[in-house]
Amino acid sequence: MSSFSPPSKPVSQSIPSLMQLATPSLLLSTKAKVWIAAVLLVVIPVFFQAPLVRSLPWLSLAMTGTWLLAGISLSSHGTTRLWGDLLTGFSWTWLAGSLYWGWLRFEPLWHLPVEAIGFPIAIGLLVKGQGRIGSYFFLGSLFGTAVTDLYIYWNGLFPMWRQVMIADPDWVPVIMQQAAAALQNSVSFSQGLLIALGLLTVGILPLQSKQLCWWAFSGAVLSTLIVDLLFLGSAFCL
Repeated sequence: MSSFSPPSKPVSQSIPSLMQLATPSLLLSTKAKVWIAAVLLVVIPVFFQAPLVRSLPWLSLAMTGTWLLAGISLSSHGTTRLWGDLLTGFSWTWLAGSLYWGWLRFEPLWHLPVEAIGFPIAIGLLVKGQGRIGSYFFLGSLFGTAVTDLYIYWNGLFPMWRQVMIADPDWVPVIMQQAAAALQNSVSFSQGLLIALGLLTVGILPLQSKQLCWWAFSGAVLSTLIVDLLFLGSAFCL
């Protein structure tokens, strides 16, 4: 008979499975609510802020103050402090999106530096022991943006990025089709798979933590993957 003895705590119990994450009791927990809110705060602005900032960039920029004031107001009350914290972190991503897509979208090399505009603020708050949920949300969003930009750079798509920004709307689908065709090779597929696995790993591991800030980080990272897949799928379907 084998001398192998099973571990006292199965691996399946140490890492939450996707089925466990989908249980009603967890969906009602504060951690899950923070995670869902973080996902929505990344995904929804992609479809709402993007058209707004192209036509009314100053309005989008001014809305940063609205999000920030709302976050500060909610943070001043004990029952809504965590949501205010999260909304404050979201205001830095909104600010970056307004600045870049409103005035600097023609140069992809400026994307990541502008998206990192709230980085010193987030780090400063963490050093002071404040704003952990919002800061971790911002850092998760920034990490996802950096990984996505890396994939675009790897595949030499920055010139097509510039073309999309200056092209007539009727020509955008054509450029997107060219970009999709450029990705149909084994190297791009391997890089995309590596990127996806990296985002999944970085996004799922924090779900083992009991701290809400890590769940906000996870939601921001995994929602980046969702947005990337949506854009990639739309490019291939054009």
